[in-house]
Amino acid sequence: MTDTTNPGLRIGTAPDSWGVWFPNDPKQVPWERFLDEVQQAGYEWIELGPYGYLPTDPSRLQDELGKRNLKLSAGTVFTGFHKGDEQWKRAWDQSLEVAGLATRLGAEHLVVIPDLWRSHEDGATLEARTLDDEQWKKLAIGHDRLGKAIFEEFGMRQQFHSHADSHVGTYREVERFLHETDRRYTNLCLDTGHFSYYGGDNLSLIQAYPERIGYLHLKQVDTSRLFDVLKNDQSFVDAVAEGIMVEPPKGVPEFAPIIEAVSAIDPEIFGIVEQDMYGCDVDAPFPIAARTREHIFGCTRMARVS
Repeated sequence: MTDTTNPGLRIGTAPDSWGVWFPNDPKQVPWERFLDEVQQAGYEWIELGPYGYLPTDPSRLQDELGKRNLKLSAGTVFTGFHKGDEQWKRAWDQSLEVAGLATRLGAEHLVVIPDLWRSHEDGATLEARTLDDEQWKKLAIGHDRLGKAIFEEFGMRQQFHSHADSHVGTYREVERFLHETDRRYTNLCLDTGHFSYYGGDNLSLIQAYPERIGYLHLKQVDTSRLFDVLKNDQSFVDAVAEGIMVEPPKGVPEFAPIIEAVSAIDPEIFGIVEQDMYGCDVDAPFPIAARTREHIFGCTRMARVS
């Protein structure tokens, strides 16, 4: 029996689903075209993407979104707290810019991505792929401090994004991160594709830690390619270029059970489609985005536009 009191999750999309990873890159789709195609694909919610890709003047950005009936769900910053106390200024400076802009447009979430141990530009190894106990401690303290600060300053919630080629990717690593952080200040942006990249069971995590799920990135990974990627120790940036993240229903995990489980926790949580497509042809994203939206709304009733 359908729960008529639960409208389901708000479904949106992000610049990442149009192949956007950087503020400026001539290979990426121009931001005006991105916004136009988001509207044409039938979405109403978007993320800010890399700061500087969309206009950073609040009035101009509000005008551009408003004339396309679009709204902002979150901004994104990058952190490296495991490296030491000097990383605080870098994280806070970004947060002041991103949260300062995003909150002017009504966004209440800050998606925080940890630095990767392997470069997201060329796949080069930058540091050890695992953390020692002291680095784990610094990581946790830094994120709790950031979460507390952005809530007090902006009323925003920090949503930590585990990531391929980062130090927090497997089920055990995500679980340790949750155990070492404070739910008042640090919760998860559960990226379904990145979590599946290392074999994580999204539903098991949701069921084990429902109070820590604050935001969703909806993404599928191609398991027919994944084990070759892991066996050959291929970098994430190279795997993306070869199409490791695929449009649904061609990969895992299934979206419907995840959307339904999270909507039962809190229907105000966002489900943002974020298919990693950096390096794609500029004509490729729009039809995929439109089909993905059709798939989501066709596979579950627990999804809504706005």
